[in-house]
Amino acid sequence: MAQHLVFAHGFTQTARSWTPIERLLAVRLPGSTHCAVDLPGHGAAARLRRDLWGAADHLTSVGGRGTYVGYSMGGRVALHAALRHPEHVDRLVVIGATAGLETERERAERRAADQALADRVTRQSLAAFLEDWLSNPLFAGLTDETAQRDDRLRNTRAGLASSLRLFGTGTQEPLWDRLGEIDCPTLVLVGEHDAKFRVIGERLATGIADAQLRVIDGAGHSVHLERPEATADEIADFVRRQSPDRPRS
Repeated sequence: MAQHLVFAHGFTQTARSWTPIERLLAVRLPGSTHCAVDLPGHGAAARLRRDLWGAADHLTSVGGRGTYVGYSMGGRVALHAALRHPEHVDRLVVIGATAGLETERERAERRAADQALADRVTRQSLAAFLEDWLSNPLFAGLTDETAQRDDRLRNTRAGLASSLRLFGTGTQEPLWDRLGEIDCPTLVLVGEHDAKFRVIGERLATGIADAQLRVIDGAGHSVHLERPEATADEIADFVRRQSPDRPRS
């Protein structure tokens, strides 16, 4: 049975950011089909306004049933999709993502930071904002070649600002107590040098019953951009190990 993979990108990226991984997986999983989705506020969905649950609705309505692969912001959306639309999510791959901030104080502080960032998007040129964004230590492992600036420049300032305001991490209700509801096989990928998300990833893998954690050597937060071959290997091995005909409740 052919495998269908659905991809959800990170903040400031678009569906096209997955093209290198899709090409690698086409070789590793012959006959597989792929659907990379522009999330609300990004790419072709720049004018779409949704919160996290609405973004999950959008992702599954476009993606259909298959293996969902989400990076960072897209990983948070994919977690929501697995909870809200389990009939669509046969398998889940979460890369550098969190189940949310646990205290209201943390969420309030993050909402304020996201709001300030959204305001900055609207004041700066898109190119200037992206340079600031990519200077974050979280993306230290990216090079001029792997940062995909041209793809990020396809976004709009209004779209990026809306995504921060509507489904930034500060808006997210914590999902830690609900991870046990996710019953599909799950792969959690983190970079060796991404210390913060290695801790978060370990907790995600513990909270989801049928989950495994894999650490990509030599990578930081953006493992699929920094180490695409290794990332594609992990995803392909994971998909091949799982039954394609697993019934969904």
